[in-house]
Amino acid sequence: MLQVVTKEKAVQCVRAFAYCAAPLTETVCLPQACARVLACDVRAAGDVPAFDRATMDGYAVCAADTFGASSSTPSQLEIAGEVIMGKAPAFSLRRGQCAKIPTGGMLPAGADTVVMVEQTDEAEGLCLIYKSAFPGENVTHRGDDIARGTAALKKGTRLLPQHIGVLAALGQRDVSVYRKPVVAVISTGNEIVRSDPAAGQVQDINSDLLCALLTEYGCTPFFGGVVHDDRAAIMEAVRHCLSCTDAVLLSGGSSAGTRDLTVSVLQALGDVFFHGIAMKPGKPTIFGTADGKPVFGLPGHPLAAFFVFRLIVSEYLDALHGVPQKKAMRTAPLSVNVPSNHGREEYLCVRINERGEAVPLHTKSGIISVLSAADGFIRIPRNTEGMDKGTVVEVYDI
Repeated sequence: MLQVVTKEKAVQCVRAFAYCAAPLTETVCLPQACARVLACDVRAAGDVPAFDRATMDGYAVCAADTFGASSSTPSQLEIAGEVIMGKAPAFSLRRGQCAKIPTGGMLPAGADTVVMVEQTDEAEGLCLIYKSAFPGENVTHRGDDIARGTAALKKGTRLLPQHIGVLAALGQRDVSVYRKPVVAVISTGNEIVRSDPAAGQVQDINSDLLCALLTEYGCTPFFGGVVHDDRAAIMEAVRHCLSCTDAVLLSGGSSAGTRDLTVSVLQALGDVFFHGIAMKPGKPTIFGTADGKPVFGLPGHPLAAFFVFRLIVSEYLDALHGVPQKKAMRTAPLSVNVPSNHGREEYLCVRINERGEAVPLHTKSGIISVLSAADGFIRIPRNTEGMDKGTVVEVYDI
């Protein structure tokens, strides 16, 4: 009989273990930083942009020189010069003057706005302006994007492409990140094979699925092999992986059956902190340590293994690097009634229909294709009898 803990207790346990670790850092060049986690705050050494610049093709002017301009009585300004892209203007404007300027060009001194070219005409060295402008119109000011000295990105940020863009704007060519954890993946089961399954055998899904999830999380996956349901063989595989990795994910062999050996192996090698979580899917999950390193026992069913990684293992990886806990990305009303009476939190894949409703994707144990059809998943609280149609639920990214 499994002695289950709540999902919240399980998360607290794995995060607490991670907080005790001291992850190493390294410096990588910007193109290699995507999916890595920042090891320190990044502060802006200068303003972005570094100068006032035009956001439209047109004429740089002093806005006061255009007050009252209209199609019948245009303002007439002397064209004092032209701004060249990539160069600071070698001139400044006096009142009554303007300068041609391209999008992105640096405003010359004396100008405070840009009149778009569609609102002007040019004749004999003069610019005719047919509409009043206000100060700052069509201009991005120095520091509008990022002000000098501000924390542009926080320690613990998992770097996405948009973050790489910010770092590039700051002129950073390399960045301090946490070293990638090396995490072993071992699949267990007499029925599991890597290719060409015979009758009664099952293709190994979890190894590739978990390795892909680890890669997405900025880890280096280490394939520890497929091991039969043999205590000595599983123990040897775990020991080998512990000797060359930072953590171990062991899929299969985690429930309470006579051939489920993960707990026995972990008890022999170290400590078991919990065996069983009050969640569906994922009830038989195990967490323990061996040689001071975390070992997770994941269910053998791929869908359950996915959710345990998404909800439990990822919390360890995030906490290890100071990444905050995840929040729901959106809300949506349920399209139908959803029954539930399992005494466990239930996690259910959903797709969002054309009306913006969350449509549950019910599936059987062991089915994996539902993940590729889902837009996200929802949480049904423990000890409820389900949710009614129209109930607004939080939808988490899959």
